[in-house]
Amino acid sequence: MYNGIVIAGATAVGKTALSIELAKKLDAVIISADAMQVYKKMDIGTSKITIFEMQGIKHYMLDVVEPDEHFDVGMYYDMVNDILKQEKKIPILVGGTGLYISSITDGLTKMPSVDKEYRKELNKKSKEELIEILKGKIDLETIDTNNPVRLIRKIETLGIEHNNIKGNDKNFLKIFLERDRENLYDRINERVNKMVEEGLILEAKNIYDNYNIENIKAIGYKELFSYFNNEIDLEHAISEIAKNSRRYAKRQLTWFRNKKDYVRYNLCEISEENIVDDITHIFKEGQLWILKTI
Repeated sequence: MYNGIVIAGATAVGKTALSIELAKKLDAVIISADAMQVYKKMDIGTSKITIFEMQGIKHYMLDVVEPDEHFDVGMYYDMVNDILKQEKKIPILVGGTGLYISSITDGLTKMPSVDKEYRKELNKKSKEELIEILKGKIDLETIDTNNPVRLIRKIETLGIEHNNIKGNDKNFLKIFLERDRENLYDRINERVNKMVEEGLILEAKNIYDNYNIENIKAIGYKELFSYFNNEIDLEHAISEIAKNSRRYAKRQLTWFRNKKDYVRYNLCEISEENIVDDITHIFKEGQLWILKTI
């Protein structure tokens, strides 16, 4: 029997609204599985759920650290497993950060300590040189190749045997929400425009003025930091946010593409209400019960 649920999917697919309806139906709590929503004061740019949108549903793993503080999957693993030990209600993991989700559902490999000398060597290399090291060894579409920190960490873990340690006793029903590619990209573009209307530029400027922006690589902020530095104009910055968001969605889709243990629903073909009903039935009875149509 299942005693937990995952609602995964690319950015802007519609995870938040559906998860709220599901949580209300099952009297569940929601645990965010979004690597950017752990940061305080980064609300508009990460599409963080508002108190009003929560509709009384308890949420975990939002606003955990300051914008320029370090946070990683190991910290997420420890914090969420502590929550799972204490929380009595059904947990619903909601987000699109595949590594965070799999650390909870499948466990996490405890990595050896970093070879500081090797890291120094890697830090001297260009992004192109780092990518060259990884070519043929991993699927480059699953990693942000514009982020040297992630490239270096991936290189450091090449060849390490992955013996996952699971930190909880939950059996998660795994759901992946998707949309037709054109529809998803249209929603991403609309979301970016809405963010700007709701005050993203002011939010990013506050972070730019008060925090160490060298440590902040989040989409929606790093592009505006370039604008504040007079490196690009505002129109270009906004265009870059939309482009980088679409690329991120593509990486998310690639990550989950070969995950065979997920039940998949296309929100262009099936209504949210029917999906919620179907998930509820699977969770309780362990079998599908409706046709996958609107």
